[in-house]
Order: sequence, then structure tokens, then C-alpha cells
Amino acid sequence: MKNFAIIGAGGYIAPRHMKAIKETGNMLIAALDKHDSVGILDSYFPEADFFVEFERFDRHLEKLKRSGKHIDYVAVCSPNYLHDSHIRFGLRIGADVICEKPVVLNPWNIDALIEIEKETNQKVYTILQLRLHPAIIALKEKIQKDTTGKKYKIKLHYITSRGHWYHISWKGDVNKSGGIATNIGVHFFDMLMWIFGDVKENIVHSHKDDTASGTLLLENAEVEWLLSIDATNLPAEAKQNGKRTFRSLMIDGESFEFSEGFTELHNLSYEQILNGKGFPLSGNPKGYTTGA
Repeated sequence: MKNFAIIGAGGYIAPRHMKAIKETGNMLIAALDKHDSVGILDSYFPEADFFVEFERFDRHLEKLKRSGKHIDYVAVCSPNYLHDSHIRFGLRIGADVICEKPVVLNPWNIDALIEIEKETNQKVYTILQLRLHPAIIALKEKIQKDTTGKKYKIKLHYITSRGHWYHISWKGDVNKSGGIATNIGVHFFDMLMWIFGDVKENIVHSHKDDTASGTLLLENAEVEWLLSIDATNLPAEAKQNGKRTFRSLMIDGESFEFSEGFTELHNLSYEQILNGKGFPLSGNPKGYTTGA
């Protein structure tokens, strides 16, 4: 059994981490969030110590370490702009870190984190759950077998409606979230690059608070993408059916379906990490066999 601490316990994604910690047979020892509406802890780890002040959280983990109760992993579920700082904290208390994507907002911060990994002999792993989706793994294997050298034509449309709260929260602040493409598009971009190769050119056609679009030229594909949180961009059929989310991925004019199979991907991510096969900051995960 491994001991975990979590930073950002009150956020949207934190319950998936709590569930994964519990269902992989591990223990959440301490949790931090500046907001105290974290009753979700009762569903998973009611005995976990909870803090709203980072200084008290830091001191508590230090006391635990002195008493022989070491924190093995820190799960970082805080707002995007705080990831870098919270990862550094986890590494420096002698823990490995599991961080939601995006790991950092500025790419050059990755190099500094890799240096701290070397100094502390600890590791940072990223949640890239779409790489573990069975349909996406199958698609990657299919593309790898294609030796024709063709360039695939891809259209990605992802519209997930958000209310007025979004623009007031940290997610609506481009300096804190990275903007809409980072907030709701990052996993899709990672998935497409994982399958179709590195970016050759990135062209942004429009980037507003609620909608962004562009063209991404990859080694083996040209991707036209549109991301939006504006419900008016939903297709008529989705609106008629009362749906507030629309996801479409077209590959050479054919729809690629991967709507199901998301519920256990964080659990699977944790299993991979705990077995030493998670997605690191650089290089390939050890023992991973799906082409990562």
C-alpha cells in the first residue's frame, strides 16, 4: 500500500484520482484545497487530513515524514498555472508526482522539472488517459501498419457547453489556464500527435474566450480543429436532443467513435504508474507496448 497526498481536492477532476487511489488499494493521507467544499472525501477517504492552507499542509507532511510515515505520491489536480510549483513541491518532499495535463503552461519549465527529477531521484508522471483507451490504441496500431505514406485528413470538433461561471473562474483566465485550447483541447491534441506524429506547423485561425479553431500539420496528418464552450455552436441535432456536449472526430471522411470507455481510464493510468509504466516527462514509459 502506497501513501498519497492530493493537491486540488475540491476540483472537478480530483474525484477520479481519489477513486483510482482507492481502487488500486492505496491510501490518501492528506489533501489540500483552498476551498473547503470537499465532502467528496467522505466517499473515498474520510480519515484523510484536510488543509486549506499550503503552509499547514507542508508542515503536516514534514511531521509525517519525521514520524516514519512517508508520502510516496503527490497527485496534482490544481489549476494549470500552479502545476509547476506543486510538482516541484512533491519532488522535493521525496515523492513521485502524478499530474493532470497540461503538466505546465510554458514548455521550457519541463527542462527545469527534469533537472529536479535528477536531483531528487523522483519521477513525474502525466495523466494521458486517451492513450489508454482501447479504441484509440487500436487506431494507433492501424495507422502504424499503413506503409503507404499517405497524409490523413482529420476534422476534430469538440463543443462542451459551459455557463457564465467559467469566465469568472481560473479557467476563463488565459494566464491561469492557457486558454480554451489548453483547457479542453489538450488531451485531444496529445492523442492526435501520439498517433499521427509530431507537429510540423501550427496555424491558429481564431482564438477567443469561448471558441478557438485552427489547422495542425502533423507528420502523417492535417488536422482541422474547432473547440468551443459556446452552446450556440452545437449542431442542431444535439440541441434538439437536449445535449450540451458534441464530440466529432472524422478521419478521411469517416467518423471515428470513442464516446464510451472513459470511466476507468484514470484507474488504468494509476495501475500503469504504480507498475512503473506511466507516461514520464521525457522518453517512453518502461515496459509499455502500445507504441507510446
